[in-house]
Amino acid sequence: MAEEKAIEIAIIGGGIAGLTLALGLLSRNINVRVYERGRSFREIGAGIGFTPNAEWAMRVLDPRIHAAFKRVAAQNATDWFQWVDGYSQNGADPSDVHEDLIYKMYLGKRGFEGCHRADFLDELVKMMPEGRVEFDKNLASIDDRCDGEKLLLTFRDGSSEEADAVIGCDGIRSRVRQLILGEDHPASHPGYTHKYAFRGLIPMEKAKAALGDDKTSTRHMHLGMNAHALTFPVAGGALLNVVAFVTDPKDWPYKDKLTAPADKTEAVEAFSSFNPAVRAIMDMLPSKLDKWAVFDTYDHPVPTYVSGRVCISGDAAHASAPYHGAGAGFCIEDAVVLTMLIASAAKMMAHNSSKCKPELICAALDTYNAIRLERTRWLVESSRFVGEMYEWQDPKIGRDAEKCGHEIDWRSHKIWDYDIDAMVRDANGEYKRKLKG
Repeated sequence: MAEEKAIEIAIIGGGIAGLTLALGLLSRNINVRVYERGRSFREIGAGIGFTPNAEWAMRVLDPRIHAAFKRVAAQNATDWFQWVDGYSQNGADPSDVHEDLIYKMYLGKRGFEGCHRADFLDELVKMMPEGRVEFDKNLASIDDRCDGEKLLLTFRDGSSEEADAVIGCDGIRSRVRQLILGEDHPASHPGYTHKYAFRGLIPMEKAKAALGDDKTSTRHMHLGMNAHALTFPVAGGALLNVVAFVTDPKDWPYKDKLTAPADKTEAVEAFSSFNPAVRAIMDMLPSKLDKWAVFDTYDHPVPTYVSGRVCISGDAAHASAPYHGAGAGFCIEDAVVLTMLIASAAKMMAHNSSKCKPELICAALDTYNAIRLERTRWLVESSRFVGEMYEWQDPKIGRDAEKCGHEIDWRSHKIWDYDIDAMVRDANGEYKRKLKG
């Protein structure tokens, strides 16, 4: 490929979304540079889980990404994901940690594995070549000066860079999304779902002593009135990850941050009416916690992920509540489509396509938008619904275990059973149609 024809991609954001996309592009010899506004790589949150669709997408994107995940993943000791009644007391002894089963799902031999976000990010960082990432780069603007020229990126430190395309992987408060839609557009800013989460990690020995092997060796969703909690092993089984959600009727009080300091006593109080098992989990949390506000794009769905040679991916495009545990997996699905299409554009340029570089890139990003918009919007909608169902707030389902199980089953399988290879074939076919049109 001639140097003057090489496609240069700027990725805004150096989290899991940005680095997996960068690695996928680099593995196909696409010139990539990542601009991270922080002073170093970082991932917020504690545990993260990946479902079978996400693991397959990792393999397609770059097998090394999947291998990196496997190095830090804690495999469930059983092949089941269990949803339990974490609320009803049933006259149990205060030391009895039994919870009535609502529904359980077979996950197959691969299971639903989890890891610590920072551990996974560290593995991705090790694979990034030197000189591909610039820190302290807070994006201010993107200018499309005229057809055929590179886009001009300007940063708040006064510096500027050029690229043939810009992909925003800059999270739920995406600057690139604001630039695509306009800062006054309602979808440019996420909305508070009136739920927040306490997140924490419990040493596994301590958790097993209180809860037993069954409750600590695999994933459990503890349902209840106006709150619920998810637990699963991470860090090679050394820690139990806890995410405890609480409904909050008030507005989120902080304008510029999504987290706030909290004390364990707040979590204990929020779950004080739950059964002994859940209360024991809250009692074992660290004394100092953070509250994580749950924001999403449900109230104002993003109408498009693309404008010309600029697009958004992952949470920047379709921030969803975390109740399906699928947001990170969907960002990797996004990365697969973007990588395949950009690689196709580069291949056409190398073979002297009649289309110019901007045309090929615009068609690639338009195709990405067409392939990903419907599925990712559904995730945002379904995640909001499931979060309310888990807290017995849906009037049609309430505490009905059979109805709850039905919703869990079909929604989960729509995520987990997604055919990544078919997605790639659809994307390639759509790209060819757009170029002919």
